[in-house]
Amino acid sequence: MSALHGATLLITGGTGSFGHTVLKHFLTTDIGEIRIFSRDEKKQDDMRHELQRDYPEYYKKVKFYIGDVRSQQALRDAMPGVDYIFHAAALKQVPSCEFFPMEAVRTNVEGTDHMLHAAIEVGVKKVVCLSTDKAAYPINAMGISKAMMEHVISANARVAAERGDTVICCTRYGNVMCSRGSVIPLFVDQIRSGRPVTITNPNMTRFLMNLDEAVDLVQFAFEHANPGDLFIQKADASTIGILAKAVQRLFGDSGTKVIGTRHGEKLFETLMTVEERARAEDMGKYYRISADNRDLNYDKYFIDGQVHQEENEPYTSHNTNRLDVEGTVRKLLTTDFVKAELGKIENGSRRAAGV
Repeated sequence: MSALHGATLLITGGTGSFGHTVLKHFLTTDIGEIRIFSRDEKKQDDMRHELQRDYPEYYKKVKFYIGDVRSQQALRDAMPGVDYIFHAAALKQVPSCEFFPMEAVRTNVEGTDHMLHAAIEVGVKKVVCLSTDKAAYPINAMGISKAMMEHVISANARVAAERGDTVICCTRYGNVMCSRGSVIPLFVDQIRSGRPVTITNPNMTRFLMNLDEAVDLVQFAFEHANPGDLFIQKADASTIGILAKAVQRLFGDSGTKVIGTRHGEKLFETLMTVEERARAEDMGKYYRISADNRDLNYDKYFIDGQVHQEENEPYTSHNTNRLDVEGTVRKLLTTDFVKAELGKIENGSRRAAGV
């Protein structure tokens, strides 16, 4: 019997890549019900038909709710009977958030606050929120909005803990390969069209993880969280230049074209700041950063002081384990997208050969 036995799970932004993978992980277990909360009725209808086709014995466990996290009432309407929440709804595209920062604030900051208030009101048992490496030392609007989201999570976690009925925690992870907006599908399309692969800066580094690892991180947080905890997965990374070579190793070499850094992009990503690393707990594959539970009585901190062992560097895509081309190829082959695209090529070759 699992911790989700008979439970009702709500996934905000549930029609996205993460929501699809969560369904794959949990639908055939003893979970009671999964509620998909999102704005796009077309994506919900596509998901509904996909589930009816692929999971005929289980699809009735899934219920769909049209709504936006910007709407407090839509969230309240979806909450009754919910035991647990995975909060994945967000604006995630760096350039679009850079041009429309208030839209990022309304979804990522205010939307998260609306969701947490609604969850606390009905006594949801546990909420796991999804954040991004761009929230650590943020330099762009998306990262800043996610950093503020993390502070909103911490504040609400403190309130919920005082009431004693809802545990709120957060996960932070890097780029999920082949998810919506990922550069890898773009590379594949460019290769198939005979165009050069466009890279911003070949020396830029990025963390690499697949969707299953993202779900594993959320599940680990779900199982181990104390109020206000932040969980981070130890992750591999590669340069963008190496990533482009790895994709071309699998799909063909169409050349590369350097187009320069986009709005709001970093040279490398940070998963954990120096300050967080100084108080992080190493849990094997993951780090736990406990909530800062100090109150507003500042005098005792100035008078008594606190001594911490200081780490001298953050945890970044520059200083984590860096993959070479072969390692990046192996990592790419763990994704459903790459395996499916290679399958299309193989099937096409068989048809051409008359097999």
